Amino acid sequence: MQRDRFSGSALRILAFALLFSGVMSQSLFAQEGTVITWKTLTDVKFSEKYVQKYQDWFLFPTFGPSVRALEGKPVAIKGYVIPIDLEEGIYALSAFPFAACFFCGAAGPESVMTLMISKPKRKYNTDDVVTFKGVLRLNDTDIEQFNYILENAEEVKFHY
Repeated sequence: MQRDRFSGSALRILAFALLFSGVMSQSLFAQEGTVITWKTLTDVKFSEKYVQKYQDWFLFPTFGPSVRALEGKPVAIKGYVIPIDLEEGIYALSAFPFAACFFCGAAGPESVMTLMISKPKRKYNTDDVVTFKGVLRLNDTDIEQFNYILENAEEVKFHY
């Protein structure tokens, strides 16, 4: 009987320690930046504009106040990795897996961002679910880039 109570106590202590370490990881990052979700990035409206250079219509964003407040700030966000150019180490992060992402026409441009990884720790595969932190940049002019760019991106281990 004593052994069962010890096992239960040990499990509760271990569970608390694991929970506390995850909370500490998040709160330590929170001191330096903001943990955001893809829902945060939906505070944007799009209007079509004709671009003579490409002789086509493109969607241009007008960012809402909650998104504009994040411009140039450190943030962390979790998403699905989509390799763009493996040789160059260019990746995108998406709110959705590749089969349902922006590239397939299943989602809007607010659901994907460019990852400018400062020091890649590993090669990422399509649909790896990863949390990255970096500095959020808003792009409302360059149609050759996504509307959201995460500069100095690096993988972080905490998940939310």
